[in-house]
Amino acid sequence: MKLLNQSLKYLSVSILLILGLWAVVFYFNMLREIKESVDEGLENYKRQIIRNAAEDSSLLAKRDFDEGLFTISEMSKREALEAKDSYLDTLLYMQDRDDEVPELEPVRMLVTAFELDGRYYELKMINPMVEEDDLVKELFLEAIWLYLILLIAIVFVNNLVLQRLWRPFYDFLEQLKNYRIGKSKVQPKAETQIKEFKDLQTAVKTLLQHAIESYEQQNQFIGNASHELQTPLAIATNKLELLIENGTLESGQAESVAEVLNIIGRMVRLNKSLLLLSKIENRQFLDNQTVSLNEIARQAAGDMEEIADFKGVQIVLESQDDILVDMDPSLAITVISNLLRNAVFHNIEGGLVKIELRESRIKISNTGQVESLDGQHIFDRFYKSDSSQAGTGLGLAIVKAICILYGFEISYRMEGGLHCFEIDFRKS
Repeated sequence: MKLLNQSLKYLSVSILLILGLWAVVFYFNMLREIKESVDEGLENYKRQIIRNAAEDSSLLAKRDFDEGLFTISEMSKREALEAKDSYLDTLLYMQDRDDEVPELEPVRMLVTAFELDGRYYELKMINPMVEEDDLVKELFLEAIWLYLILLIAIVFVNNLVLQRLWRPFYDFLEQLKNYRIGKSKVQPKAETQIKEFKDLQTAVKTLLQHAIESYEQQNQFIGNASHELQTPLAIATNKLELLIENGTLESGQAESVAEVLNIIGRMVRLNKSLLLLSKIENRQFLDNQTVSLNEIARQAAGDMEEIADFKGVQIVLESQDDILVDMDPSLAITVISNLLRNAVFHNIEGGLVKIELRESRIKISNTGQVESLDGQHIFDRFYKSDSSQAGTGLGLAIVKAICILYGFEISYRMEGGLHCFEIDFRKS
């Protein structure tokens, strides 16, 4: 979720909580104000009734609320002297114009006492109240409308103001996404006067400078290591080959020299594999192009045909879909070639290697040992299922590193007696 949307979410929740609290407080305040206003009206009404009763004694005989909003009943002097004005909330059966029969309605009642011509009377007056459920309903609707209006206003401000405020950040972020060490010449830069963004730019610039220096040092080390290791190994190989070609060595000596040549050959392959792995992890292969995996698979199968025939291994290629991938061509060749070479070299006499291409996936299956390989460690560096194998133990590690570089998914499983390596070239 984007930062702007995240902030909008938090603002919306916060405003909802604030409005909820505000609605509760507003409800009780409004109810109090209504009651105070009604009580003032009842107090004025009391004075009018007492004044009218002094002029019209028939009012003193009103015993129920059927014909008005008050009742008068006679009481003793002691009760009258002890009585105090009291305001009560109660319910009475009343019939509004929209009611077919009388219904219980909330009313505010004033109970008081007065003296007239030496006699004492209890006076009860009522005033209909706004129903609390209607009050809650209206208040709830008003709060919802207020919340929606505020939310729309926030979204509007968010789109117009905050997006403009955060635009330098997103521009800077986009530049960072497209920046490639060793490829891009201009470092990301944010045109802004906001202090936090300028501090971020300074921090990123410092980190990038350190990364560039480390990258250049690694490149220099890899170049020096390649030169310093390959040259003496090549010289040693040439001298040993000349020594064998001279024919002056005895049979046992020649065999020893041949073993040394074999060891040097493994060192050369190991050196090349380590350098390749280092370059992959340092992202020095990012000359991405649209490559056809079908064509690369056909070429790799043709290159391995002589070795496969020598081992008595049959290579079968099944291409159901054209798979086009945006990646460095040399790395695409390395992935297919390493998996195919692994399938041929670790096969059995008269075995089978099957290459299947379908739905953005390539699966290379081969016969071999009956037991399944260790799926947790098979892609580790220098891992070998058999210590007697002459390989470097880096072929599958290189394939895994390339898949990680491009976000591809590689998996191993035993299926139908075949060892299956499958790569899904859709971005994970």
